[in-house]
Amino acid sequence: MAAATAPAAARTSVFNGVNPTFVRYELRRRFNRQTTIFTVLLPAVLYLALFRTAPSGGADLPHGNFAAWMMIGQAVYGAATAAVSSAATISVEKSVGWMRTIAMSPLTPPGYLLVKVLCSVLMAGVPVAIVGALGALTGAHADADVWVTSLLVAWVGAAVFAALGIGMGLALKPDVVMHMPGLTMTALAFLGNLFIPLSGVMLEISRYTPMYGVATLARYPLNDGFSFHGEHSSVAGAVFNLLAWFAGFSFLAIRRFRKSTGRP
Repeated sequence: MAAATAPAAARTSVFNGVNPTFVRYELRRRFNRQTTIFTVLLPAVLYLALFRTAPSGGADLPHGNFAAWMMIGQAVYGAATAAVSSAATISVEKSVGWMRTIAMSPLTPPGYLLVKVLCSVLMAGVPVAIVGALGALTGAHADADVWVTSLLVAWVGAAVFAALGIGMGLALKPDVVMHMPGLTMTALAFLGNLFIPLSGVMLEISRYTPMYGVATLARYPLNDGFSFHGEHSSVAGAVFNLLAWFAGFSFLAIRRFRKSTGRP
């Protein structure tokens, strides 16, 4: 009985068990050839296919051009896809019994989630850098602060989808998870106003989807929150969207983790 309760007694923080060694181990596992090629190529190809598809009625923006608008959208999409795909590999850990090992360690559910999200967000920086470089080479024009702020928000915002990936990985089998992130993120990206400029009813629907908050905040320095049709999106609404989805995905991930390990 003493051995079984030792980990619980040893916990002094909600992030107990998080250490540099574990973080380095997780990072090495994520930067593999297959994952890196997928996360680099897909958003780059989509950007090259879409950056010239400006609306026929004009595509002038307060602080840049349409290519910059598309570049930021594909940076958000690439970062989110990389993060969810990276985090969803937890399904393999579950299938091989790694969850039982974690259950016997002092690592807490929030600590485990923190490391997974951190490593997945670091992985998400790769497509952001690639799409940003392509934008610079293909005529994306924007104020200097837009380049820095927008790409940074696209990168950090991937934390929302890292939490989603963890929840998916713990809820689904590995063979299912292999196909789910790409399909799910592509659908969310379309609904989140990343591929084509939405307006009217579609834009209103977009405001309630997971990618809307990150995309709106990332593009705000470029367009001051205005769509190509004159509709405005507020910073407050975008922040609320981002925080609400992150809280919901994190709650799901922690619950699934606790169920997988039997930890309270």
